[in-house]
Amino acid sequence: MKLPLFPLQTVFFPGETVPLHIFEERYKQLIHDCRTENLTFGIPVYINERISYGTEVQLVEVVTTYDGGEMDVACVARQVFKIMTFDNRMDGKLYAGGIVQFLDNVNDGDPKTREEVLHRLKDLYTLMDVPFQHVVPDKFNSYMLAHKMGLSFEQEHELLQLPRESERLQYILDHLHNTIKVLKEVNRTKKIIDMNGHFKNFDALDFDDFKI
Repeated sequence: MKLPLFPLQTVFFPGETVPLHIFEERYKQLIHDCRTENLTFGIPVYINERISYGTEVQLVEVVTTYDGGEMDVACVARQVFKIMTFDNRMDGKLYAGGIVQFLDNVNDGDPKTREEVLHRLKDLYTLMDVPFQHVVPDKFNSYMLAHKMGLSFEQEHELLQLPRESERLQYILDHLHNTIKVLKEVNRTKKIIDMNGHFKNFDALDFDDFKI
């Protein structure tokens, strides 16, 4: 399938709201075409000076239009795709485009793993002293809190490429295990540093039977 393309240095996951500020002429034209022709477009992730994967998005509304023609728009992310070809300009257009192949989303997530991910997320938020909003496990998926668990840009890009929900949940779980382990060590170190300079109570040692 050929899609108009709007490369950005960010990752959007299916289901999330995508707010965009439109100011370049080529993307003003793109939004106009989306409104008049009911088009969707793709946001490929620009990473390491290349694009390979991205997310199809659909325009929901133009929130604000400014005097100079700039716009604030709201879109919703739909499907993940892999870039097959890229053209700097689509025929007769200012914006880029290319042929994409959509990834099959295999919804094979295990309920037990979802619950474990949520449990670990709650542990992470507790360690960071951040409020954690309860999520019903049956309604939870790997994309819902992907931006709120400390994944790096590179890790988010890797997560985007995984077609199976079971793989994504395990990827997140591994990340949470490692992050929590590091945070606990950091907290332990902070306590040790905080003790430095304070009086401490030590048990006296018994040297009666001490030998060299």
